[in-house]
Amino acid sequence: VQLQASGGGLVQAGGSLRLSCAATGNIVSIITMGWHRQIPGKERELVATFTTGGGLYYADTVKGRFTISRNNDNDMAYLQMNSLKPEDSAFYYCNARTRRVNYWGQGTQVTVSS
Repeated sequence: VQLQASGGGLVQAGGSLRLSCAATGNIVSIITMGWHRQIPGKERELVATFTTGGGLYYADTVKGRFTISRNNDNDMAYLQMNSLKPEDSAFYYCNARTRRVNYWGQGTQVTVSS
């Protein structure tokens, strides 16, 4: 499975961005997809993900502002980010989990100016 994230950029506080993650390869093996973020020098943190039970998980810091979604073919995942704050600035990574492997895409940078 290969993942390609896109959609990052520079936005003012209060603005919105939509991140996309395209999955190619053995997509039928994908069980869940999600989004993480990382500030250089800090640990990567989970932002939002589909759960194995078919539910959704959001970090408390983004609840009510971010929405994760995917297409019916299960080869695209999205992260709609609204009401962005400067503390949301980070590299955002999508991941796809199969039974055996957790795949990662390259990061897409989000910068929120105050």
